[in-house]
Amino acid sequence: MRTLKLGTTGPTTSALGLGCMGMSALYGEADRTESIATIHAALEAGVTLLDTGDFYAMGHNELLIGEALRTAPAAHREQALTSVKFGALRDPDGGWSGYDGRPAAVKNFAAYSLQRLGVDHIDVYRIARLDPDVPVEETVGAIAELVEKGHVRHIGLSEVSAESLRRAAAVAPISDLQIEYSLISRGIEAEILPTAAELGIGVTAYGVLSRGLISGHFERDRQLAANDFRGMSPRFQGDNLQRNLDLVDALRKIAESKGVSVAQTAIAWVLAQGPRSGASIVPLVGARRRDRLTEALGALDVTLDDADLAAIERAVPTDAVAGARYPESQMAHLDSEH
Repeated sequence: MRTLKLGTTGPTTSALGLGCMGMSALYGEADRTESIATIHAALEAGVTLLDTGDFYAMGHNELLIGEALRTAPAAHREQALTSVKFGALRDPDGGWSGYDGRPAAVKNFAAYSLQRLGVDHIDVYRIARLDPDVPVEETVGAIAELVEKGHVRHIGLSEVSAESLRRAAAVAPISDLQIEYSLISRGIEAEILPTAAELGIGVTAYGVLSRGLISGHFERDRQLAANDFRGMSPRFQGDNLQRNLDLVDALRKIAESKGVSVAQTAIAWVLAQGPRSGASIVPLVGARRRDRLTEALGALDVTLDDADLAAIERAVPTDAVAGARYPESQMAHLDSEH
């Protein structure tokens, strides 16, 4: 497994991370046994970065990871790095009520996460979305206090603008920015990615397969379960879906010419953007099953030369995607989009 230092001050991690959200929520039903087996397989393969959020199924995902770590071989458990998002407010019906970045809330969230994960520290801790009522300096300052006390190792951010990155970095060292980045989600390239590179802040890229849309496995006539949030995503609706799958078909031709899968090509493209941008970029793959994990890991063996990258750009132009990446109500919470 290749490794990469996450920014100037962050930890050294595997070149791919495992995003665990789908093992608990938002993509329909998941198999707990298979989820834990997938985490174990990832650790055995050398994947060290496990990403979660304390609000994924209201703590279920942290408990799942905690169980997986307890039952993993000691050597694998000791190498695992936990990346945790906090701040999202939920209600018993699964609704969303905004974000809380107050210092007292930050420490409260951390206390519960440490207990659910069964660890004595969190490796990277970040607010999921900025609280519009709390300056980013105050939220980051609270995490910095947790670092001083040994409860957290590194400070991260999620979905913030270039300006917020600068403000946060003036308070304390920031290891990485977690943000959506894929062939069809390239908004960070104009300002956010260059700022991260300038400040020595790494990027953990989620949505590298755009929630399965550009995985090569999503069928045009697929019916999503009622509890699959993609049913509300503009990119998965109506004509948008068909137009986006046309892009996948174009990408498939390139993948087939190289003898690799569409998903591997899409992940390899994100991997290639690190050296090109000057930033350290670690793609998070949201594999819920071992076969999907194996496929994703194969991207590490895919080499894309300049001709390949140019062909991919022609197949999937920068602004070709149809539909926003979230419904309008959720886009409003993205500091990175303002």
